[in-house]
Amino acid sequence: IGKEGADMARSLYAFGRLGSAVVLIIALGTCAIFAQTSTATISGVVRDTSGALVPGVTITVKHIDSGLTRTVLTNETGNYTAPSLPVGPYEISTTMPGFKQAVRRGINLAVGQEAVIDLTLEVGANAEQVTVSEEAPLVNTTLASTSGLISEQQVKDLPLNGRSFDNLLVLNVSTSNPSSNVNNGAWTAFSVAGKRMETNRYLLNGLDWIGQNGTGQFITPMGVSRQLLGVDAVREFNVLPHSYGAEYGKRAGGQISVVTSSGTNQLHGSVFEYLRNDALDARNFFDSKIQPTDPRIPPFRRNQFGGSLGGPIQKDKMFLFGNYEGFRQRWANSAATSVPDAFARQGMLPCYIATPAACPASSSQQLQSQYVTVPNLKPGMLPYLNYFWPAPDRPIIDNLGRPTGGASSFVNPRSRVDENFGMARFDYTISSRDSFLDQLQL
Repeated sequence: IGKEGADMARSLYAFGRLGSAVVLIIALGTCAIFAQTSTATISGVVRDTSGALVPGVTITVKHIDSGLTRTVLTNETGNYTAPSLPVGPYEISTTMPGFKQAVRRGINLAVGQEAVIDLTLEVGANAEQVTVSEEAPLVNTTLASTSGLISEQQVKDLPLNGRSFDNLLVLNVSTSNPSSNVNNGAWTAFSVAGKRMETNRYLLNGLDWIGQNGTGQFITPMGVSRQLLGVDAVREFNVLPHSYGAEYGKRAGGQISVVTSSGTNQLHGSVFEYLRNDALDARNFFDSKIQPTDPRIPPFRRNQFGGSLGGPIQKDKMFLFGNYEGFRQRWANSAATSVPDAFARQGMLPCYIATPAACPASSSQQLQSQYVTVPNLKPGMLPYLNYFWPAPDRPIIDNLGRPTGGASSFVNPRSRVDENFGMARFDYTISSRDSFLDQLQL
């Protein structure tokens, strides 16, 4: 019995290890599928000068910034595919006995792109080289979906109020921002191709990036400042409105795939400070004065500061990139609200409101506009009119020019926001087939 029990224990242990391995493989496989949404693919056909397909050609794909190389072979029909490539500039070269080496430069892959690069080999020694560079921009011919790429140059060069890169989403003709017109809260949202705002899916380096507003709907991920990760941390992003592939999904709206900056073989970085101050602003219509002769306007001060740094830990193998952005804002948000006017605070309203029977519609406007004491008014409530409402600034009249007993009050409630955004990304090229990415975000 003891031997049988020991054998059973060993079997259960082996089964447990096998089950753990299966779970791990499934988990890693799931991550790999998501990762395809933040990478790119190069594929194509290799022919000789006569147009014949050439199988068995060694294709070397090199990422210029990091030195990452991926090696694949053409199959029996001369086709090759190099999937899951980081975005950025590339060079492709071929190796095949009896043919000159073909080199293709000037390839710049964008997030989610499937570029088709067909190559033609010339007969000759492999030591000879035929180089093609500065080709026309690549066009996706393998995908039926449309997309709106916001390139690295657009992210870095276009001016943004608040440096929140999601404001660039509206550069796509299918994207609008209706929330900016109706919402003063701590979130914003975008409608892609006319779909509901909460049906969009945001991906950061291939992983779900989720934000939530007060109603529990998933909206643009951001903090209380309504800002997102600063533009120094974002390389580029792509918007897919519809007809996307199986690697996307989970939501019926637009798919916004964001790729962060990463370390390269060259040390690079930035330091910045952006300032906005009410001393540089003009008074707008709603900026009321505390005193008629007071030249001051409601305070507004915003400081955005930080920096980024990226570079190699080991050339062509390990890279690190970090970014920090601080957001400090102090402001008084000008707003208008309706309050009782000065007469209403004394218990008086226009005649046509307080005593309609004494002021029929046929009476003169002067009579209707006269203020009279409200019948049966409780005097004890009058102090609360001043306690609960701010002082009136401008009377409100109706379309006949009569006073309404109400007034507009321009208020400037004080607010403050302190936020910190941070991101660190570690890239490790294990081999020509395997790579590792780890990211920490605050």
